[in-house]
Parts: sequence; C-alpha cells; structure tokens
Amino acid sequence: PHAARLKVGTSESEPAGAADRGCSPVVTMATRLDLDNPRWDQGTFEGRAKHFFTTTNPLNVLATDEQLDAAKALVLAYRAGTEPEGTTDEQVWEAKHLYDSAFHPDTGEKLFLLGRMSFQVPGNMSITGCMMTFYRTTPAVIFWQWMNQSFNAIVNYTNRNASAGVTNDQLMQAYAGATTASVATALALNKAIASTPALSQGIVGRLVPMVAVAAANCVNIPLMRQREVIEGIDVQDATGKTIGKSKEAAKESLRQVVPSRILMAMPAMFVPPVVMERLERTALLRRMPILKAPCTVLLTGMMLSLSTPLCCAIFPQTATLPVAKVEPDLQEICKSKGVDKIYFNKGL
Repeated sequence: PHAARLKVGTSESEPAGAADRGCSPVVTMATRLDLDNPRWDQGTFEGRAKHFFTTTNPLNVLATDEQLDAAKALVLAYRAGTEPEGTTDEQVWEAKHLYDSAFHPDTGEKLFLLGRMSFQVPGNMSITGCMMTFYRTTPAVIFWQWMNQSFNAIVNYTNRNASAGVTNDQLMQAYAGATTASVATALALNKAIASTPALSQGIVGRLVPMVAVAAANCVNIPLMRQREVIEGIDVQDATGKTIGKSKEAAKESLRQVVPSRILMAMPAMFVPPVVMERLERTALLRRMPILKAPCTVLLTGMMLSLSTPLCCAIFPQTATLPVAKVEPDLQEICKSKGVDKIYFNKGL
C-alpha cells in the first residue's frame, strides 16, 4: 500500500488571488513511492523486463561497498520517512535499483559479488565463450564444464530462497552432482559424434556444450536448493505477513527457475557457435586463429546481456499459488485467516 504525505499549496483550479483574499490554501495529497515493490508493474512481462534490465546491469558490479551501503541507507530511510530534505524520487529509485541488484530480497544481506545476477554477463561470457571454443579434447571439456558448474553453484546458492537452510555437506553434494552431470553429458555426446568427423568438427560438435549445460542445470539448481523442497519455504499473504512454510511452493519455484535458467543460457550457447562457424572461414581468422576465443567471448556477452534480464522476467519473482494447491495443514491455516492465495519469493 502507498503511504501518503501532505503537500500544501494552491491547486491549478483555484481562482486567481484566492490566497491573497485570505482563503485557506488547498491541501493536496502527494503519493509516497512504494519501495516494497519494483518501480515497474510486475504483473506484465514488460514491467518485469524493465526491472531486470536495471538490476542485472553489469555496470552495477562496479559499485563500491560504500555506494551500496549508501543506497541501502537511503532506501531504509525513505521507508521510515526520514530521508534527507530535498531527496528526489529519481534519487530514491536509483538507490532502490542498486539495492535490489546487490542485496538479498529475503534477508537484506549483501550478496556475494560473483553470485549477483549483475555479474552474470561478465562472469558467464568468459566461461561460456571458452567452453564453446575449447570443446574438442577431454581435458578441456572437463576443465571448462567444471568451471561453469562452479560458477553456477555460486549463483544458485546466492539467489536461493533464504528461508530454508543448507549445510556444507549438502552444498558439496549438489556441486559434485551437477559437475558430474555436465561433464558426463559433454563427454558422452563428444564420444557419440566422434566417429563422424563431419559432425564433431561442424556445428553439431559446437552445440555439445549447450546440451551439457542444459542437463547440468536440471541437476544443479534442484540439488543446490533441495532443502527448500525438504523443509518448505516461507509463504506470505497479500499483506506480506508470513503464514507458514510450504513444500509445494518450493517445488513451484523450481518449476519456474529451472526452465528460465536453461533458456537464459541457450542464446549465448547457440548463436555464437553458428556465427563462429562462418567467421572461421574468413581470411582474417584463418590468418589469426588466436582471435577465435575473444570473438566467441564477445558474442556470448552480447547474447547474455539480452537473455539474462529477459529470462529472469519470464516469471514474477514473487510467485503465487492458490491455497487449494498447498499442503492440507497450510490450507486450514489459510482458510482460518481468509486467505485464498499465497505469495513467496521463487528466487532467480
């Protein structure tokens, strides 16, 4: 809900000279910004896309700890109604965008730099670019798939729903499982097409890393967030008040996050190989093959800069479920409170 503040002044419709005649000034209402929600309507894909283009902006990574802390301080001060005199709405929104890019929505804690969604483009473009350049030998496949899953594990853990705890042993199990799945898939596909040089040396061979990453994401994300499914995650009513925990809400979160993350990787792992297949036939790259990796990394970064915010925006970050689809005991609690729909942070 929007809180209101009074703004005293003469309205446009007030007769000229009314204030001079001693008439009481007109009191108008100016609406306070709603910082409990993003700037744009999250009920539409366009609104969600605008939000994530702002919060996943790679330039946010350059913000210092002092700038991040200042942004958080301004957001908290505005919520309390104690912001500095003269603070503009645009200054508040800039602080909110920076705050959303670097602090966890559940805990308010500062996110680890490598795990922030704003680090997706610079982090993933280097790893993915190399993964698609050096894919023909077994040592290269193992190393770059391991690097990719190490990075993914950090991102998945950082952007989890924080209401469910996870132990170090569980983290290591998830990490090992995802790495094994990606390496095994990549090696198996390489072996399957090795007997056909036209395939292994052509576009099919270049797409092997994409299939391996898709397979690994189906393992990595559920394993990294398995405690959410086992213990349930916090769910709220429409006012934001926590009602209880739900395992069904956790499952719904994964059903939305896994395909989003797979789709996020697809453009960056499909378009560059297709383009590089043609570029490598040019005289420049034949004469200077050392440019293959930088070109692939650059193309990957261009794709990720679009796919990251757009795929984050496929589903609202605050997901909903009808009460009829949650656990029976939680249904009873909701019915006693007159709640017909629950809300929860699905993570990213």
